Amino acid sequence: MIYLDHAATTPVRPEVLAAMWPFLTTRYGNPSSHHHVGEAAAAALLEARQTVAQLLGCRIGDIIFTGGGTEADNLAIKGLALGAPRGRHLITTPLEHEAVLESCDYLHRLHGFEVTLLSTDATGRVDPDELRCALRPDTTLVSVQYANNEVGTVQNIAALSALTRAARVPLHSDAVQAAGWLPLDVAALAVDALSLSGHKLGAPPGTGALYLRGRLPIEPLLHGGGQERGKRSGTENVAGAVAFATALRLAEAERPAAAASVARLRDDFIEAVLRDTAGARLTGHATHRLAGSASFVFPGTSGEAVLLELESRGVVCSSGSACAAGSSDPSHVLTALGVSADEAHTAVRFTLSTSTTAAQLQQAALSLRDSVIQVRRLQT
Repeated sequence: MIYLDHAATTPVRPEVLAAMWPFLTTRYGNPSSHHHVGEAAAAALLEARQTVAQLLGCRIGDIIFTGGGTEADNLAIKGLALGAPRGRHLITTPLEHEAVLESCDYLHRLHGFEVTLLSTDATGRVDPDELRCALRPDTTLVSVQYANNEVGTVQNIAALSALTRAARVPLHSDAVQAAGWLPLDVAALAVDALSLSGHKLGAPPGTGALYLRGRLPIEPLLHGGGQERGKRSGTENVAGAVAFATALRLAEAERPAAAASVARLRDDFIEAVLRDTAGARLTGHATHRLAGSASFVFPGTSGEAVLLELESRGVVCSSGSACAAGSSDPSHVLTALGVSADEAHTAVRFTLSTSTTAAQLQQAALSLRDSVIQVRRLQT
């Protein structure tokens, strides 16, 4: 099997499993307990928090461990908007993950927030001038994804954050797909909140973190025992925190070399697909894209049918976000980029990892060519 759906989830790394295993077996203490078993768990939790903070370039108190990227997005959007709102106005983009869009919709429906959606160009990039014009005295929060989960387009977050900082408006960025591929130094990015997910990095699903700058007031989603300094109640998942910190540390150590090498493989794969598969069109930005992301539309096909043909040939990939799997609606990302609903239904996404080889991608490109030919033949 050639697995090219790493944006959906990644296998757990052996080093991560080894690091978390003691906290699933012998070191099982509750970190809030005041005895040596609990204190050992608390020490491991603190070490994991220190690791993540060091990797992001922030204080340890700025890290909140969560149950994944979706929770981190929800906590950032709802928590910051309701924590100390200076108004009832949010700014985001139509390309965001559903966790961001649905959180904004919740605030609109139940709390009366107005939501401004910034337009993008056909590649998915936000124009900073449009953000400058959209900022208002009553803007409470801006949320722009660092890198898109479907088409891989990377935003110039530093240019956007320069505007939000000048306007004294917090900026949140969903960096779930960016982690492992792009720099995460929160000072350089100048973001106020950053969402991360473990299972995109080689940690298990159900692990993640939110960076929250300094003493920004936030309304918790979960109330109870006051864990995570009152920002996320509930007994901490020590094994999950250790797993997440270990995966992020490994990914960051490998990132500079890995991003460069995988990007070369990605470019060769894109070139082969566009050359050999008639009608194939790349979606997203040609150069400002994640190193491991290649997404296409194939007019005259069905993306789902192409996926089935590919799987029968031993290639596993996806038609877009795994969180939208099963929906009959076209991708909201592609339609926002100006792709017609019919063509959006022909989308196929290939996402690579550091273990992906050139030989695998050569085989995948050939299988894709044959799969598209077969689907078109059956649909005529």
